[in-house]
Amino acid sequence: MLVRLQDVSVDLGGVRALQAVTLAVQRGEVLALVGANGSGKTTLLRVLHGLLQPPGRQAGEPGISQAMVFQRPFLLHLSVRNNLRLALWLTGVPRGEWAGRADEALQRVGLDGLQARPARALSGGQQQRLALARALVRRPELLFLDEPTANLDPAGKREIEALLARLAAGGMTLVLSTHNLGQAKRLASRVVYLEQGRIHADLPTDAFFHGPLSGPAQQFLKGERT
Repeated sequence: MLVRLQDVSVDLGGVRALQAVTLAVQRGEVLALVGANGSGKTTLLRVLHGLLQPPGRQAGEPGISQAMVFQRPFLLHLSVRNNLRLALWLTGVPRGEWAGRADEALQRVGLDGLQARPARALSGGQQQRLALARALVRRPELLFLDEPTANLDPAGKREIEALLARLAAGGMTLVLSTHNLGQAKRLASRVVYLEQGRIHADLPTDAFFHGPLSGPAQQFLKGERT
């Protein structure tokens, strides 16, 4: 177990964003968080990552390397290479390791050869892959992703999904939020459905999509709750 939440609630701006959430992330799984806008997916990601630390959050393996890719990652007006160098500097990686780590991360995301390209001149799919590379230079064991294919065209979505599948196959633990139920079905080993900050279903992927469900989760799958 990498992270555990026990009866966690979070208030943001006077709104209860999470309500009595109990959840554990296990090593090696791909956990998809699904639900409508405002259901609490992003807040839950931030709590799991530790950006928010309400009572009830526990790190199962203290000191584990982790990173998060946000839905709208901010890329600096710098080259691809220097966006990664800055991430390495902020992480405290010795300068002598920068070149090797950057080349390794760019190769993993299929951007090797573009080190000198201005980051903001990349296509949308390439920018998302660069954001992933910026996370991967930290060599995380646990990676959080908030809507990793939002606003990408079909080709860009396929690129990112293929990359995430490779990361999972290599043993990395992934936790992602997504509105795309097909994406959850293709990538996840486990699906959590949230509504109004509460978990209404937490099941292996096959059981979530093909097993008996009831209440809000079943209505969500039928498209009756958006």
